[in-house]
Amino acid sequence: MMVVHTTRISGARLRRTLLACTAGMAVLHAAPAAATLDGEDLAHGADAIGEVAITSGADLALAAVADDTVVQDKVAPDVAPPTPPAPPRRPAPPPTDARLVVSQFADTVLTGSPDDTVRYGGRADAYITLRGDTWGLDESWSLQIRPEFRWGDSANGVVGLVPKNTALFRPEGTDNYDLSLSVKKTFGSGASLEVGKMNLLDISGALPIVASDGHFGFQNLGIALPPTAIVPNTLTGAMLTVPTKRAIYRLWVFDPDSQYGRTGFETAFRSGVGFLASAAALTRLGGKPGVYNLAVVGSTRSGPAVDILPRALTPPRNGRFGNESGEFALQLSGFQYLSLNPRAPGKGIGIFGRFQASMGDPTFLDYSGFIGISGNPAARPQDRFGITAFHYSLTDELVDDIAFRLPIEDEQGIEAFYTVGLPEAFELTLDVQVVDGAIVFRDTGVTAGLRLTKTF
Repeated sequence: MMVVHTTRISGARLRRTLLACTAGMAVLHAAPAAATLDGEDLAHGADAIGEVAITSGADLALAAVADDTVVQDKVAPDVAPPTPPAPPRRPAPPPTDARLVVSQFADTVLTGSPDDTVRYGGRADAYITLRGDTWGLDESWSLQIRPEFRWGDSANGVVGLVPKNTALFRPEGTDNYDLSLSVKKTFGSGASLEVGKMNLLDISGALPIVASDGHFGFQNLGIALPPTAIVPNTLTGAMLTVPTKRAIYRLWVFDPDSQYGRTGFETAFRSGVGFLASAAALTRLGGKPGVYNLAVVGSTRSGPAVDILPRALTPPRNGRFGNESGEFALQLSGFQYLSLNPRAPGKGIGIFGRFQASMGDPTFLDYSGFIGISGNPAARPQDRFGITAFHYSLTDELVDDIAFRLPIEDEQGIEAFYTVGLPEAFELTLDVQVVDGAIVFRDTGVTAGLRLTKTF
């Protein structure tokens, strides 16, 4: 309890005192708020770069006091400090979110192959999300529906082993269309669990700086969706993501067989169980955001991944390659912004790199890597450019086994692109790739192409 003694205060003096207190509080509340980076958004895409202002404080309420008021002696009860206001809730996602992206391609081989045909093809992808309260659950649940369709031809396989056009690539002997379907639960902490059939291009397209999924960014599969020879491009399994203030942790468990063109239940883990565990550190170097990731990948598979191995690389049955069991690889990657455009939030220029090393047999790639730079020109932030160099090495046992019919070596190359942002959500990209392919008797090839993309 506290005692308030009787005091007589003149009205003018009280007004001057209250005025001074009010001015002091105004100065305090006018100080700039601290800024922090939303790390989870950064790890899922370059356009999420931005700063979120964090402010705190309480309003000051003053009662009007008449002139010459006398405050009598009385006993005042202790008053508990006011409860701080609850942080504002994030707005709920829309009940249905749908997006359609359509790209058309024209490419040709300039050098390195007698086949200089101009090829035309295209791809359409729909991205549909149904919030849980539209189908009987609450809004923390969502249903992801991902149909995709391809048509036409490309220069994939004409120069080098790694496909030059990610959007038009599909496993040999499969159809031009596929459908992925998954259910996602997002918890109050921000962690999420997704289960079902998933297309990994959706993840690679959300990476900062690289941000390539076939429709946007780099076209070479070695950059857009780097083959691990362990994780299939389309998989069935579960993905747990746990974001924190300084890092994002991921754990995947999946069927190591490719699920492209399948419902996801045909193989039922008959080749073993695959896993991925990763930790991505969210950093600010020189005030610029970055993401640095360490991942371990493996499976209990016995024998090579024949469903994703190019047919030309199929080993003989009596060879040395493919006799081991179990796969394991280590991946290191980094994405670091060098500059941000103050006039265009989420736009900037950064560098990136990735390196993977595996234990070899039965994994057909023993090591691989790339490094590059990409971003948006300051004068035209709606445009985008990128240049990268890559290298892929095939496992020695596989190289030796097929040498009698197809001599192969490491594959390396360079890719450069420039995208012009056009009105009405159109984008036009010029892409050039120079590849020293893995097939020994082929010359270094140069492929050039155009890509026109429309987002609906």
